[in-house]
Amino acid sequence: MVDLVRGPLQSVGKTLADLGAEVLLVEPEGGSVARRTGVVRGDTSLTFAVLNRGKRSVVADPSTSDGRRTLDALLADADLCLMDARPSELGAFADPEWIRSRYSRLAVVSMTDFGRSGPRSGWSATPDVHAAISTALSRSGLPSVDHPLLPPEFLASGAASAQGLFAALVALYQSLRTGTGEYVDFSVSEALMHVLDPAFGIGGTARVGLSVRDLPRGRPDAGHMYPVFRTLDGWVRICVLSPRQWAGMFEWLGRPERFADARYTDTQTRFDAAAELYPSIAALFAGLTKDAAAELGQSFGVPTAALLSVSEVLESEHYGAAGSFGAVRAGDLDLVAPTGVFDLDGAHVGADAPAPELDEARELARETRVRRDTNLSPTGILPFEGLRVLDLGVIVMGGELGRLFADLGAEVIKIESRSFPDGSRLAGDITESFAWGHRNKLSMGLDLTSDDGRVAFTELVRRSDVVLTNFKPGTLQKLGFGYGTLKAINPRVILSESSAFGNGGPWSGRMGYGPLVRASAGLSLLWQYPDIEGSFSDAITIYPDHAVARLNAAAIIALLIRRGHTGLGGSVSTAQVDAILDAMAVEIALESVEPGSVRAAGNRRDGDAPRGIFPAAGDDEWAVIDVQGGDVFAALARVVGHSEWTADPRFATASGRLEAAAEIRAGVEEWTRRLSSSEVASRLQQAGVPAGDMKRTEDLVDDAHLAERNTLGVLQQPQLGGPLPAFASETTFETIPEPRLRPAPSQGEHTRRLAERLLDWGPQQIEAAIVAGALEVGEAETARPERADA
Repeated sequence: MVDLVRGPLQSVGKTLADLGAEVLLVEPEGGSVARRTGVVRGDTSLTFAVLNRGKRSVVADPSTSDGRRTLDALLADADLCLMDARPSELGAFADPEWIRSRYSRLAVVSMTDFGRSGPRSGWSATPDVHAAISTALSRSGLPSVDHPLLPPEFLASGAASAQGLFAALVALYQSLRTGTGEYVDFSVSEALMHVLDPAFGIGGTARVGLSVRDLPRGRPDAGHMYPVFRTLDGWVRICVLSPRQWAGMFEWLGRPERFADARYTDTQTRFDAAAELYPSIAALFAGLTKDAAAELGQSFGVPTAALLSVSEVLESEHYGAAGSFGAVRAGDLDLVAPTGVFDLDGAHVGADAPAPELDEARELARETRVRRDTNLSPTGILPFEGLRVLDLGVIVMGGELGRLFADLGAEVIKIESRSFPDGSRLAGDITESFAWGHRNKLSMGLDLTSDDGRVAFTELVRRSDVVLTNFKPGTLQKLGFGYGTLKAINPRVILSESSAFGNGGPWSGRMGYGPLVRASAGLSLLWQYPDIEGSFSDAITIYPDHAVARLNAAAIIALLIRRGHTGLGGSVSTAQVDAILDAMAVEIALESVEPGSVRAAGNRRDGDAPRGIFPAAGDDEWAVIDVQGGDVFAALARVVGHSEWTADPRFATASGRLEAAAEIRAGVEEWTRRLSSSEVASRLQQAGVPAGDMKRTEDLVDDAHLAERNTLGVLQQPQLGGPLPAFASETTFETIPEPRLRPAPSQGEHTRRLAERLLDWGPQQIEAAIVAGALEVGEAETARPERADA
């Protein structure tokens, strides 16, 4: 892999190194600018140190003839190239047409803020600008506060990196499969729309059946869904969603008569009664420490977690036992950083080597490898055509992972049972959320606790390539289908597992939902208004589920590539909490050397001014402006009508601008209040100032930039009575066809036909299994016409 990335997505190459790739970081003479930017302490960039572990460094400066020859040789021998530089920096090496003509087998991922086409293609962005345009900002904050809250900055690069990794491995897989290179026009902005709280994506259990299009214009009131309560020494969060969890909470409360009515088993009823119910729960927690509350909650079957600071995360017994962190030497500093997100074949993998010294691998530029071409597939097909996936995944991460493969050609069979329903079905057979997360799949009703059900699943495994789960650790083994059993049935099968806290450590058996994972990773405490106590604003988000789905998908593709060489399958397991920690890698490293330095920033950003959200004309309309650097400030000053600022010595340095931040903000606000948020963004971007208008869900449908890039499509889901807007391709591929957009299945819709085709069962055997409950069918199976793909 040739890595030409020096911006926020440096971690894509690092994660490829975690998966075993030889990643060559190509740098100019004097080293990449990434060595001197990001979070810098002394002469050391903590950002570079933690995001480039496991890579090797080769100097090849495209501005010199020798450098061009070296880079040309590297690319001619490479499988994949990652780049985020503009053409002015890479010359012909950034030109898709030139790359195609010279490196016919190379997969290239060009990563830019808004892609290479469309009205915003020339815009520049920062994490906060991306938060605004992706719609994430419109849902962040509290309805009681008159302005939104910028999400923590690291979320943007963390989410986009997961999408970039997935896109890179899809392109690599396709190019290895066909023998023809693939060019990927990757947009960070679109990646965040897909991964960081997608407007048209599967949602969490608490909002099952509710459309994101019905959210209010202001910040949604979501705190009641995953409420947070004060303890003696901090805060705890609970997730009481199922009747069984409510039974545990009711028992913990002492079985109070006023909540004994059976109607309280309904989640929405409890939400509606929050004003009455939650004070009783608050009184329960008030006399406990947060750790004691978390342990007691788990013992009662109530998903509970303490809200930890980043320092507490670093000191946690669980993360120590799970091996989540390791030591990193960077210059004169001893840092602590996450060790990666993947367990492959039962062993944790991650980059043990530090970030490379400049040009320490120069000899690799002269080495070549022998390629082996076997069974090349034709071009113009979806990457996963011919792949069969058994999808036992549930709720967000589980549903999304299977969808990624179904969109790109795999036959994905959702295995489900009414005895243990997917939480995404709780509000009905088909909802908008379910349709977005399970489109293109088939559904087979199968009871894995029955003898016939196990026989059927065994035969399905024998005829399949991948099995997907996101159960609590040990669940699959209890069902009799741990990886050892699956491997014995089919040595080529690949198993993907994911859980809240992983397979090791004291919390591995805890019940976990995304809100509890965020609390336990330190994210919840960072996502609040700093001057408003208890203003936690991460309740509406479903991060990191969509990101973890991409990470697991990438690892599965890596195992598929390995299977092509060895003929054998493998397993991948991830902890959702590790995905958050990996996205926070720089913050964790900083906290390890400066304890207490990582805390909620709110809408105040350090480094320069003005930075943050600004009011625009209209009701609750906002724009993000993010000035970093004297030239950018001068451009801003001219656009907002304060050219005199460019001659004011107080504003000549970043520190001076920070001291005068209130004065500058007042002048900028006077200008922004007269314009629409889109006009604020476009005028500033034309002058080279990073800015973005806060978009809402409805704004995406008619967005000219997204329309030109075919970001959105239409999903026809018959049960919903009309077309449903849906995100289409995960990124812009050159040769890979657009993804399929077929409806999601009703529960058990394809059971009979799949039993006939894949199990070779006759009608009598199928009917007997249905009567016995081993197979389950849905009404839609006979009511709707047959689909060609079933």
